[in-house]
Amino acid sequence: MPKPRITPLPTEDWTDEVDDAFAVLRGHAPAEQSSPPARPKANILGIYARHPAFVRGWMPFSQHLRHSTLSDRVREMVILRTTWLGFGEYEWAQHVWMSRAAGYLTDAEIAALSEGPDAAQWSPGDAAVVRAVDEMCTVKNVSDVTWSELANQFSPEQLIDLTFTVGTYDMHCTAFTVLGLQLDEGLIGFPEHHRRDA
Repeated sequence: MPKPRITPLPTEDWTDEVDDAFAVLRGHAPAEQSSPPARPKANILGIYARHPAFVRGWMPFSQHLRHSTLSDRVREMVILRTTWLGFGEYEWAQHVWMSRAAGYLTDAEIAALSEGPDAAQWSPGDAAVVRAVDEMCTVKNVSDVTWSELANQFSPEQLIDLTFTVGTYDMHCTAFTVLGLQLDEGLIGFPEHHRRDA
């Protein structure tokens, strides 16, 4: 979408109510700070800032997914494949940047996530994860064969977190497209050949 349908609220216009709603994001910061924490400038947070009640309900769940029972590597594999399939350019760009910066995934793995479960890059276990994402996003279920492969490598808690991570980021693809969420400055979006209208 060429322009936002809901423009991000500039951080200088955030109220105390907005700051309080985002307090969960500071849960991993030091308890004692000599000055107020800097307000994050991501466009998605600027949109959320227009609805503090939504933030208070949403952010604890979002933070759970970020720090769930899944390893960082598996979480990012799941998010990137989901957002690739759902044309969720904002989250794709954010999580490619994050995965590279933190060393969660290699460039070869990121490229393989745009190819799918049959990419030569994957071990059988990794291929099962990517295949599960494909099945969830296309047929809204997971085959018994794929589920069995997942259950061989993940605990019940991890299987729940994996399933809800896919479902959440699939929802993000729709919501952020509808809202017209724009990429943050410096982020690199999808290649030209991967566009919904291409």
